[in-house]
Amino acid sequence: MANPFKFFNGFNLTLRHIARPTVTTSYPQAKRAKQPRQHGRHVLNRYEDGMEKCIGCELCAGVCPVNCIYVRGLDNPPDHPVSPGERYGYVYEINYLRCIHCDLCVEACPTQAITESKMFEFSFTNRADAIYTKAELLVDDQGNPQRLPWEDWRSGEAAMTGGWMRATSPAGDASFEGVVQWTADLGEGVRAPEAGQSENRDDVATGSKQIREVFYRHLQPEDVPLDRRGLQGLVRQAKEKIPEGMLERLPRRHRGEK
Repeated sequence: MANPFKFFNGFNLTLRHIARPTVTTSYPQAKRAKQPRQHGRHVLNRYEDGMEKCIGCELCAGVCPVNCIYVRGLDNPPDHPVSPGERYGYVYEINYLRCIHCDLCVEACPTQAITESKMFEFSFTNRADAIYTKAELLVDDQGNPQRLPWEDWRSGEAAMTGGWMRATSPAGDASFEGVVQWTADLGEGVRAPEAGQSENRDDVATGSKQIREVFYRHLQPEDVPLDRRGLQGLVRQAKEKIPEGMLERLPRRHRGEK
């Protein structure tokens, strides 16, 4: 005689996931937070005094694997220079119908002039809108990226532009991770280094988080960090739910301290 309970085996997977937290987001009403190394729409940066960082060297155009960047430099006018160098970027265009957001242009730039924001939701009604000019790429007088009508900007997507570049180290030397190696930007000052693979991290300044710490509930049991398992993990989850500053007010024995 067939086991009548085998009928419910088909619902086993569904029942196991009912109690798990949801991973879907009601897009476009809400967006998931972007990581600092998110590759999005480019920006052209300025120095703190407002002068442009681009010197028209065309290295970004030369390294681009899909030839989506077009740059032409001119000599700086002696009476009103645009950049601190001898030349500046007179023409700067990016064709986003070709761009693959590989970030090689960011790596090649010697002055950190071109970096990337974390905004990548932008669509065009005609092909001409897909070719961004210098006027659209250059940051405004406050150092913020230009926001065009067809772009869907949300909170935090204009922060920490160029996180990919700010996490790299010369020749792959880990001793340079976490060390500032760039000039200050208009409206932001000196940006904090994005977290690398060494112990030199400043997650508070950059807003980055370890993936294993954020998505540990969706990992396989053997992949969950040790401090997230068992009773110790439950205690840590309870502490994280306590409002900031409230934990210090509790007695030491309630904080799990001796």
